[in-house]
Amino acid sequence: MKIEQIYTGCLAQGAYYIESDGEVAIIDPLREVTPYIERAKAANATIKYIFETHFHADFVSGHVTLSKETGAPIIYGPTANPSFEAVIAEDGQEFRLGKLTIKTLHTPGHTMESTTYLLKDENGKDHAIFSGDTLFLGDVGRPDLAQKAAHLTQEQLAETLYDSLRNKIMPLADDVIVYPAHGAGSACGKNMMKETVDTLGNQKKMNYALRANMTKPEFVKEVTDGLLPPPKYFPLNVKMNKEGYEDISEVLDRGMRALTPQEFEFAANETEALVLDVRTQADFVKQHIPRSIFIGLNGDFAPWVGALIADTKQPLLLVAPKGKEEEAVTRLSRVGFDGTIGYLNGGLNAWVEAGKETDSIISVTASEVKAKLARKKVPVFDVRKEGEFLSEHLESATHTPLSNLNDYLADFPEKEPFFLHCAGGYRSVIAASILKSRGIHNLIDVAGGFGALKKEGLKMTDYVCPSTL
Repeated sequence: MKIEQIYTGCLAQGAYYIESDGEVAIIDPLREVTPYIERAKAANATIKYIFETHFHADFVSGHVTLSKETGAPIIYGPTANPSFEAVIAEDGQEFRLGKLTIKTLHTPGHTMESTTYLLKDENGKDHAIFSGDTLFLGDVGRPDLAQKAAHLTQEQLAETLYDSLRNKIMPLADDVIVYPAHGAGSACGKNMMKETVDTLGNQKKMNYALRANMTKPEFVKEVTDGLLPPPKYFPLNVKMNKEGYEDISEVLDRGMRALTPQEFEFAANETEALVLDVRTQADFVKQHIPRSIFIGLNGDFAPWVGALIADTKQPLLLVAPKGKEEEAVTRLSRVGFDGTIGYLNGGLNAWVEAGKETDSIISVTASEVKAKLARKKVPVFDVRKEGEFLSEHLESATHTPLSNLNDYLADFPEKEPFFLHCAGGYRSVIAASILKSRGIHNLIDVAGGFGALKKEGLKMTDYVCPSTL
């Protein structure tokens, strides 16, 4: 028996490769499926099944393409109704994989088709569960993503999730291994652990949602409390996962068109394409194409693209570091953004050499901010998440979270200079690019963000441990 967790940090997502006696099952694959096919080929094994735990909202799964490439059936749990051919398993149905058995446990609540797959070893002993978004490490799946489709409230879904956990998962032995679909950083839960594998026994001890004496009303209250609105691209990803999508090879062929500066400028002017700059924040601050939006590959790239651009149909033109163009197109496609129509050949250097106009962002150190604030009151805007801001912030700062920055455009001064910061500098440059694209140019980015400001001894609010929030 071989179990391999294939973890993608940018999406905080775990796909799984299970192999036994020359047969392979893939659970929740990413959209680019070649690595799974090559793994199986290297092991002289055949991909027999593709299991999907539910219709994912935060990424586009590779199930459709992988099935097309291998002939392996796609398997969903009860009540799933995809538009393509799939096996809709019954609760308790078993699938043989070499010497192993994979049993379907219908665990609705995160979504109504959500299913956990129980892996039994060759002796029939329960070995592991692949829990999808039903059970995370330290948390459970949020119950508000499927309410519109299922005509249920998030409270009703939470009640269903409570029953699923207690009737299907908690009765399993403590030594059963838990392999979830996501870890810390995913928007599919609230407070996940940084670890990506654990035992069920440990989760019973430390996961708030698995407390033995927890009542259903208590569970509903705690699971639904503090849920932030889901990113706007989530329903679009669900639709693609449920109805099918374009093959990634076609997305790459279209997105990997190398454009000269003249062609790039023409495409930007003649289409409704958004110019997306995926270089480092330092490079963007120094020089960039006017009105381009920065979301760097070196951060939580795909989730921020999904949260801020939202419309997966939006045409995109890329400015990328040399050799990173295909990575950018691929990572965009993972969250359903298939509309890349080309990239700037030669990068920004080619743009500059062609005599094209550029822009830049004023950026200062935390010590310069401290000196400036000592002489004069200058507005400060903090674009971190709500929990980060409530935990501790600069006393004079105004909170304008990046995730819904457009709602705060009226709060920024029209002419007066103001400081903009996040935790370390990545998100504030994203925010700066959005503001500049909206015609707000009187901003000053704080290099190093909140961490650097704190080291300078600027007056902060009293610290509150984030876990208590």
